[in-house]
Amino acid sequence: MAAIVQPTRPQIAVSAAIFRDGKVLLTRRARSPAKGFYSLPGGRVEFGESLHQALAREIGEETGLDIEIIGLAGWREVLPAAAGAGHYLIMSFAARWVAREPVLNDELDDYRWIAPKALASLGDLKLTGGLEEVIQSAHRLMGP
Repeated sequence: MAAIVQPTRPQIAVSAAIFRDGKVLLTRRARSPAKGFYSLPGGRVEFGESLHQALAREIGEETGLDIEIIGLAGWREVLPAAAGAGHYLIMSFAARWVAREPVLNDELDDYRWIAPKALASLGDLKLTGGLEEVIQSAHRLMGP
C-alpha cells in the first residue's frame, strides 16, 4: 500500500454535529488520520464547493444521512504532529437529522448516538481533540 502524500498547504474540511432525538452522532474513524477515534462525520472541501455543499456531500458519502444544516458551531485547527502529517482547518456545523439510517462507508467502522451530557462519562471511548467543546456549542445552536 502506497503512503498517503499530504498536501503542503492547509486543507479546509467540514464536519457535522448531527442531532436526533436529543442525541448526537459520533462516528469512529476506520483509518488515518485519527484511526480508532470517535469524532464527527465530515471531510475535505473540494475546490469550488461551498462549505454547506461539502458538508451535505460528505455526510451523504460517509453516513447516508439527510441533514438540515443549522449553523457554524466552531472550528478546529489540526497542525501536523509529525513529518508527512496533514494540516487541516475543520469548520464544524450543527445539523439536524432529517431522514435515513446510518450506513457507513469504508472511512468509518462504528457509530453511536450519544446524549451530549454523557460525553464526559465516556471514559472507554477515544475522542478527537476538542470534540466535546464543538458538540456543546452545536447543542446550544440547536436550541430547546
